[in-house]
Amino acid sequence: MKDTQKKEHDLEQEKPEVQEEDSKDAACGETAEVEEVIEEEGAEDSQTEEESVEYSEEEEGAAPEEKKGFFKKKEKKNKQEEKIAELTDRVQRQMAEFDNFRKRTEKEKAQMFEVGAKSVIEKILAVVDNFERGLSAVPEEEREDPFVQGMDKIYKQLMTELEGLEVKPIEAVGAEFNPDFHNAVMQVESEEFASGVVAQELQKGYMYRDSVVRHSMVAVVQ
Repeated sequence: MKDTQKKEHDLEQEKPEVQEEDSKDAACGETAEVEEVIEEEGAEDSQTEEESVEYSEEEEGAAPEEKKGFFKKKEKKNKQEEKIAELTDRVQRQMAEFDNFRKRTEKEKAQMFEVGAKSVIEKILAVVDNFERGLSAVPEEEREDPFVQGMDKIYKQLMTELEGLEVKPIEAVGAEFNPDFHNAVMQVESEEFASGVVAQELQKGYMYRDSVVRHSMVAVVQ
C-alpha cells in the first residue's frame, strides 16, 4: 500500500516536469516560427530593396538613352532645316541669275532690233530725201499735174508709215543749236534769229523712238 502511494506521488512530481518541458518545447516552436516569419519578411524586404535599386538603375540608364535620342532627333532636324535653307538660297540665287539673264537678253535683243531698224530707216531716208528734192524742184505751175500729185501722195504715204514706226523729223529751224541733234556745217548772219539759233536746215534729221538716226545738217547764226 505504501509502495503504491509512493509511486503515485512520484508520478505527480514528474508530471509538472513533463508539462514544463512541453511548454518549453512549444515556446521554442513558436519562437522558431516567429524567427522564420521575420527571416521571410527580411528576405522579402531585401528582395524589394534589390528590385527597387535595379529599377532605379534601369531608370537612370534609360534616362540618358532617352536624352541621347532626343538630342539626336533635334540635331537631325537642325541639319534638315539647314539643308532646306541652303537649297532655298541656292534656288533663289538661280532664279535671280535667270531673271538677270532674261532682262539682259531682252535688252540685247531690243538693242539689236534698234540697230537693225535704224540701218533700214537710214536707207529709206535716202529715198525720202530724193522725193523731197524732186517735189521741191517742180515749178509752181506744174504742181497740178497728175504725175506730180501722184508722187506727192506716195511721199505723204511713206512719211505716214515712218511716223507709225516711231520715226519723226528733228526740229531744226528756229531751235537753239544742240550738238546731240544738230550737225553745224556753217555759220551765217541773221536779223531774224539770235546767235546760236539754227537759221537754215540743209538736210533734215530724223529720230527713231528716243535715239537719233541722222543728225540735222544745219547753218547756225554766229
